Amino acid sequence: MGVTMFLIGALYVGVMALLIASGVSAGFVIVIAVVILFCQYWFSDKISLYAMHAREVSPQEAPELHAIVDRLCAAAEMPKPRVAIADTDMPNAFATGRSPKHAVVCATSGIMRRLDPDELEGVLGHELSHVAHRDVAVMTFASFLGVAAGLFTRMMFWSSLFGGSYDDDEDGGGAAGYLVIMLVSMLVYALSFLLTRTLSRYRELSADRSGALLTGRPSSLASALRKITGDMARIPTNDLRTAEPFNAFFFTPALANGFSISSLFSTHPSLEKRLEQLDEIARELGQPAIVSH
Repeated sequence: MGVTMFLIGALYVGVMALLIASGVSAGFVIVIAVVILFCQYWFSDKISLYAMHAREVSPQEAPELHAIVDRLCAAAEMPKPRVAIADTDMPNAFATGRSPKHAVVCATSGIMRRLDPDELEGVLGHELSHVAHRDVAVMTFASFLGVAAGLFTRMMFWSSLFGGSYDDDEDGGGAAGYLVIMLVSMLVYALSFLLTRTLSRYRELSADRSGALLTGRPSSLASALRKITGDMARIPTNDLRTAEPFNAFFFTPALANGFSISSLFSTHPSLEKRLEQLDEIARELGQPAIVSH
């Protein structure tokens, strides 16, 4: 994760140096990107709950869910987040919020029907790890360069269509420079996209490890992964496609059949890699193997 964050930072510094050297004022783009990312960071809990049609539930409405969260938070010595349920058959869970004191953990009705208490505890342990390690903040700031580059590319494109100032240069040098900057912005966006996806996969593995050690039952988390991944294929394709934009938040990605950006550049490691890590943890704890060798 440290190497990936270093590369993202190096990419950012390189882009700023290029913009300064070329005499391009990127201030407006940067301001817009900062505003977008600040809203995404500050209101991440409200945005996620609204997008997933989830609602907060009290201990009286969901006593078992609250009891699991209470146990995990006591074991982790962390503040208890708000608890929510999303009424959808898609088996999944997510946690978000700008800090442990302003967080929410949400389970879908589908995952609560499919998992037994130990498996659900493993999933929620994974999600609470994201909260404790402030992964929303980490991923939001890591994506800053990609958002800025994407906005800059769009502005350059529309300016080239309607501005016309560079096309009027006699030697064409202005138009060439304009095109170079636009191409560089597109390349930076692609590189930033790949790096943030790589960072996301590392953080998912980290959350798996933390959740397994917190509960002391990596086999339960492995069982939950198998169940959810297997049942995901039974969810209607339209529901999966609707949920795909929120894959970065989910315990396991919602992937529809056929081509999609999510299937090419996943926010999560493969099931095999996650199970292998849990198998290593089980052996470290002196428990039976999870993956047969």
